[in-house]
Amino acid sequence: MLTLYSYYRSSAAYRVRIALNLKGLAFETIPVHLLQDGGAQHSAAYNAINPSHLVPTLVDDGLTLGQSMAIMEYLDEVYPAPALLPADAAGRAWVRALSQQIACDIHPLNNLRVLQYLEDVLEVDAAARKVWYQHWVATGFAALERMLAATTTDFCAGDTPGMADCCLVPQLANARRFKVPLQAYPQLCRIEAACLQLEAFQRAAPERQVDAQ
Repeated sequence: MLTLYSYYRSSAAYRVRIALNLKGLAFETIPVHLLQDGGAQHSAAYNAINPSHLVPTLVDDGLTLGQSMAIMEYLDEVYPAPALLPADAAGRAWVRALSQQIACDIHPLNNLRVLQYLEDVLEVDAAARKVWYQHWVATGFAALERMLAATTTDFCAGDTPGMADCCLVPQLANARRFKVPLQAYPQLCRIEAACLQLEAFQRAAPERQVDAQ
């Protein structure tokens, strides 16, 4: 049985939940509460599992792996069907570029530990933190919208969802939570709507998780 250390509202964990569901893989969820008691991700027990103090962490047959992008690539190699990446090199590179636009350019500037550092160490007030969050999300979404401008399929790269869709849907959900206006991104919202029709995405949603509050 696969084991996923997860937090219901983590975008990165959400990506991996979608990927696992798309592949039809059963997994056990172990919640890691990122806020309670200073954050369970900083506990000695979790440090022994993931020294980066981040979620998700996937455990599979003795392998312990952090980083959502690495986890999804691992899943695609070990459990290849259905595929999260196209068969051809150019297609795989394109999907990785879309995925990394989210996972490497947008998300790291707005994840919990960055927002906590802005608040606790730099003493940035709530209004300024909101401006920070919305600026970086809007910058990244604008680029993604241009990248996907010519896309006519339901999903980011074809007629079936893949790794880029696993990244897109959680980032849009997070943007809504922080009241980011999305009217300027019709392609992103169109693709999201197609994804959310699928059970794999629905079951991965934050509100459906065992630790949802």
